[in-house]
Amino acid sequence: MLNTIERISENGQSIWCDNISRKLIDSGELERLIELGVVGVTSNPTIFMKAITGGPDYDERIQRLIDDGKTGMALYEGLVLADVGDAADILKPVYDRTSGVDGFVSLEVNPNLANDTAATIGEARRLFAALDRPNVFIKVPGTEAGIPAIEALIAEGINVNVTLIFSGTVYEKVAQAYIAGLTRLVASGGDPSKVASVASFFVSRVDTLVDSIIEEQLAAVPDDVEEDDDASYLLGQTAIANARIAYARFAEIFDETGPFGVLIEAGARPQRPLWASTSTKNPDLPDTMYIDALIGPNTVNTLPPASIDAVLDHGNSFVMIHDELDHAREMIADLARFGIDFDAVTDKLLVDGVEIFAQSFDDLVASLGEKERKLSAVS
Repeated sequence: MLNTIERISENGQSIWCDNISRKLIDSGELERLIELGVVGVTSNPTIFMKAITGGPDYDERIQRLIDDGKTGMALYEGLVLADVGDAADILKPVYDRTSGVDGFVSLEVNPNLANDTAATIGEARRLFAALDRPNVFIKVPGTEAGIPAIEALIAEGINVNVTLIFSGTVYEKVAQAYIAGLTRLVASGGDPSKVASVASFFVSRVDTLVDSIIEEQLAAVPDDVEEDDDASYLLGQTAIANARIAYARFAEIFDETGPFGVLIEAGARPQRPLWASTSTKNPDLPDTMYIDALIGPNTVNTLPPASIDAVLDHGNSFVMIHDELDHAREMIADLARFGIDFDAVTDKLLVDGVEIFAQSFDDLVASLGEKERKLSAVS
């Protein structure tokens, strides 16, 4: 009998684990997740910070790297590249079995470079070459500077996970950058079947911010105003609506009967939407709400371990991504009726997302420096 993750997979969605650590790799937990149907791993600077600084698991490896003369960024990369590389090796059979559709591990470009196109390209090239594995994604944020970097990297055959996408407008730019990169790759004689990309569309953070704005409005509304005159019916509705609209656009852009069909004939694959941030932040909402609502063909959902357990215990596996698309568009349009500038919301989420990851990255490097000083003093 198939478990829920396996049934979701049969409906065209791949489940990846949004977590990486030395313990996950060394304990056999990653292999156990693969046996359950998990077919990829994602990471980000916040995940690495928690893993590396959350206990003594890395101390022995840090000491060895210090003994080898590694400091600063070299110390950071000595840990992170080993984790990503080892996880990629464990997932390589999945990559082979799925003909390069799944089995990937993602590593983020230094988020402090998010607004520098040339530096992002250079860093992505270096990391991809250092890992030297076909089943590694380099994560590039969907910033204004990131868009041309995505095109350039795809044109060179470098796998890209585009991260921190919050709006349909940015999603379209990301998709077109992928197509432009593939076109350049094919024109230069490259093989598009050897390059992969996903577009990581963030979900729950949208509701977190929009709902906070609505709740502020509601708090200021006099008690005698009728319910139909406020935005309360939009609470908890925006994120799923936003993602479903983006998926509809994905289906149009990558339709094999449209312009992308020429690249499909050359061996290219669509850039799948990856639903990120799908664990619920509001404890009043069902814990699998965003996961259940966004199951559909040619998608990925990356889940932290707790969400994987929740899906296995009580998640659904039905295809729901196409549901209520017209209603979704009405929900987004209604935001403006209540004075909520949705473009401003998604712009803020992108800026905040880059800042959060940059802070985590900087905190991790600083924490490693402190560990380095303490371990060096002991030795």
